[in-house]
Amino acid sequence: MSESKSNISAPAPVEGRPPVVLQVLPALVAGGVERGAVDIAGALVQAGCVSLVASEGGPMAYELQRVQAEHVTLPLGTKNPVGMWRNVKRLRQLIRARNVDIIHARSRAPAWSAYYAARAEGIHFMTTFHGAYGHGSEIKRTYNSIMARGERVIAPSRYIADHLASVYGVGPDRLRCIPRGVDTRIFAPEAVSAERVIQLAEQWRLPETLPLVLLAGRFTRGKGQTDLIHALARMKDMEFACVIAGADQGGSRFRTELEKLIASVGLGDRVWLVDHCNDMAAAYMLANVVVSASSHPESFGRTIGEAQAMGRPVVATDHGGAPEQILAGVTGKLVKPGDQEALAEGIRWALGLSHHMREQIAAAAITNIRGHFTKEQMCNATLAVYGELLG
Repeated sequence: MSESKSNISAPAPVEGRPPVVLQVLPALVAGGVERGAVDIAGALVQAGCVSLVASEGGPMAYELQRVQAEHVTLPLGTKNPVGMWRNVKRLRQLIRARNVDIIHARSRAPAWSAYYAARAEGIHFMTTFHGAYGHGSEIKRTYNSIMARGERVIAPSRYIADHLASVYGVGPDRLRCIPRGVDTRIFAPEAVSAERVIQLAEQWRLPETLPLVLLAGRFTRGKGQTDLIHALARMKDMEFACVIAGADQGGSRFRTELEKLIASVGLGDRVWLVDHCNDMAAAYMLANVVVSASSHPESFGRTIGEAQAMGRPVVATDHGGAPEQILAGVTGKLVKPGDQEALAEGIRWALGLSHHMREQIAAAAITNIRGHFTKEQMCNATLAVYGELLG
């Protein structure tokens, strides 16, 4: 489901033709960067623009077809300097063949190629700075700096905007803070049928009577799965079930470590690791509390917004973009990163809510997301930035 065409503001035509925007990223796998690219690609099509996305491809490429955008397969995931330089030539050929007006980079390696291709062809170059990359050495800062060289630089949160200003010196003339947007037509309680919820509960083989704790995120150490398991081990006096959903990232070693940890703390009959979920709206409906326990600051935290859009209380670590989304004490709890006891107390709070309090939190959370963090707001603000460049 998508917003109607009339709600999307179109950039002005270029020399009497629709503007052509090319987004570049390494691949189209599941993630916030990829979701943002697909959402903007669809908004461009709705606005009557020509929408191109170049990447190595992946599972989400079919979503570009669904929104009638075009995918161009290029080896943009390479970090090999020779391969990156060859991508400059490939992108220049694409720019000329398709009359590209703006190239919008969403990741560092393809951004370097895109930057030099845009300069050589005399077109606009802009970026979205998706994360506070490590910048402890001069080499890292130089590599990262390409994401701060755009004529416009989009930050998905105030946290990233402050980082860009302080570390890379991006001024307000180029910096635009555009929060990630939740598709509130998909992530809405009224949009999820009981049949979908029942089907997912049966697929996960969940106990019918136990309240559910949910954490969704790739199986990588930074997502906080280990802290959640240790926190739940402190709560054995309470009744609960827990699902940790995600996709293996670069192998199954970490997932195996989690399985061993779950068994060692005696939670083998309460905590389940499941594969990436294709119906997250139904997953949130099953949950009594959604946890975001990332140990490193995230630029935004997509599950935090989606869960609130579904009216669910959220317990999240207090850094990155999380404090900008959660109304502390109203729609969720913020806890110190790495503090397993505080995380346990936050989950206890959420599981102990009365029916009336849960209804109040649901209403406040839905209002918060629909008022400030929608996909439509994100798309219109991004297309406005394209309009600034096109003049």
